[in-house]
Amino acid sequence: MKTLNSLQTVNSNLRSLVQSALEQSGGLLRLAPCWVPRAFLQPGRRLKLHPADIYAYGLDRGGIDERWFGSTTPAANENRTPDEGLSYCIFDGKRFTLAAAIEECGAEIIGKQIWDEYGRWPVYSKFFDNMGPIPHHMHQSAEFARLVGQEGKPESYYFPPQLNQVGNNFPYTFMGLEPGTTKEQVKQCLANWNLGDNGILDLSKAYRLKPGTGWLIGPGLLHAPGSLVTYEPQWGSDVFSMFQSLVEGREVPRTLLVKDIPPDKHFDLDFIVSELDWESNVDPNFKDHHYLEPVAIGDTAKEGFVDRWIVYGHIKGEQLFSAKELTLKPGVKCTIRDNGAYGLIVVQGRGRMNNLVLDAPNMIRFVELTDDEVFCTESAAHAGVTFENTSDVEDLVVLRYFGPGVNPDAPKAG
Repeated sequence: MKTLNSLQTVNSNLRSLVQSALEQSGGLLRLAPCWVPRAFLQPGRRLKLHPADIYAYGLDRGGIDERWFGSTTPAANENRTPDEGLSYCIFDGKRFTLAAAIEECGAEIIGKQIWDEYGRWPVYSKFFDNMGPIPHHMHQSAEFARLVGQEGKPESYYFPPQLNQVGNNFPYTFMGLEPGTTKEQVKQCLANWNLGDNGILDLSKAYRLKPGTGWLIGPGLLHAPGSLVTYEPQWGSDVFSMFQSLVEGREVPRTLLVKDIPPDKHFDLDFIVSELDWESNVDPNFKDHHYLEPVAIGDTAKEGFVDRWIVYGHIKGEQLFSAKELTLKPGVKCTIRDNGAYGLIVVQGRGRMNNLVLDAPNMIRFVELTDDEVFCTESAAHAGVTFENTSDVEDLVVLRYFGPGVNPDAPKAG
């Protein structure tokens, strides 16, 4: 078994190594699995991680319930390892972070538009997988995150059917606030933090989660994700503010309410509530504006493959990320052209992508290397990537997510 720890770590002078990797693969970078634990949640055990490795970071760090894709964003966990949340590229017996590769090669990997504007890969995606619900919380906007030296965090959801054979304990998500809710009611919930259940869910509404669909979630929008495995393209930030004090009988520390709030505002309830996007939270047509159904791209089913938009739409007038799902029938080969660089994960089947093998594993050890994750450069995406399903019986299904502003042809949400 090939493992991440068996490879030589390279931290500098990467250009020639990266260029060799891209030349050999056809413009692609092989990525190793990137596992992230959360101390305040119970893992759902559907990410194919070996049961013996769920607590590989240690019981005190919490169980692994997330896998991050194409990430150059550190995980904002207490006592984290130095590289936690960062994706590693694998080539010729060596490993180096995707962040370091992009810092060295810039536009050669992510394209001139994104490199010139952001100087980094500003988005990432992940699977999160929990046994029960996550506390009702929101992610700060760029304006408020800047006050603590961070970036805002809009995000999106898609529920892959291949990973959701069971829904676990609570396949529903509370989102937003009931129309007519007042700020005083929310402030009272926050004031009641140490009294037990602070009642914030009494002010919200739950939606049943359906595999094969998704949601678009802007910053400042309260949401309590349910227990389906979720594919989550998002902005490259890990800021949040928990608004719920008790979940399934488990305490949520108040420190998670104020984690990304200026210290002098930790008990300023007016300020904390002001971080909410109030209009979006109490929108009476909330589902119409945030719910996503897949949209087929072209009429290609008769050719044996279907490419579909699964994440699309604008947040505050900007397309910050988008995502597609490509399905190939057994034996089918096709070339797909895209507008920009992307991160890819295989959720079903086996095949090839240019010169790299694709294979969805059944079980993964914590440090094991896999053939299911790839980062595609912009130039390769423009030229066209050749996908081939080498199975005789099973569909090949891959998810790929894109950076800001690269897919103006994507549908509008709602």
